[in-house]
Amino acid sequence: MHTDNTLAFEQEPLFDYLLVVSPGTSIANDVTALKQLVAQELGMYGSRFSKAHISLFRSVFPERFQEDFVHMLDDIARKQSGFTLYTSKFDHFEHGPEKRTIYVNVANPKPLVELHKKILQEFDIKPGTFKPHITIARAISTPEFDKVYDHFYNQVFVRSFQCKSFMLLRKPASGGHYEPVKEFIFGDEAVQQDINLFNYAA
Repeated sequence: MHTDNTLAFEQEPLFDYLLVVSPGTSIANDVTALKQLVAQELGMYGSRFSKAHISLFRSVFPERFQEDFVHMLDDIARKQSGFTLYTSKFDHFEHGPEKRTIYVNVANPKPLVELHKKILQEFDIKPGTFKPHITIARAISTPEFDKVYDHFYNQVFVRSFQCKSFMLLRKPASGGHYEPVKEFIFGDEAVQQDINLFNYAA
């Protein structure tokens, strides 16, 4: 039997929430150039225009849970310290025989793996395998992959950046583009910003 409540829930618009770490402008620009290189060979492809990021968590739920989710992330960020991430080389995932994803490898994944685990624990979700990476070309066909992977095979991409925050994005689950909801500054970084502001004001 349908109560009014279950019906309302079914009609509620769902949002696709994505929590990401941004690798900063310099790396983002380099990744954009690599995507351009792939596009020159393949034409338009799925992840061509997505901004460089490392995904931490993704979930679909109604907007009314957003506030609770934001409070939870605030709490995690407040207890989190900043860390430096290093990229090292290109690699790829295989999605069965049909599809491949080309990505930039994170050389020291441990801080991100720990952060990912903390977020999942808040949701009471058991952490599975998590491999932090920056996608260059997502789920392209195997023939497309064979055409472009020579550019990346055995090549290195040595960069580093300070991870001081993560960003929550969302888009309608029915489709559309991700829009920012909020950036969460890590605890020690937030304190540092306050000190700098205090010194500036003084």
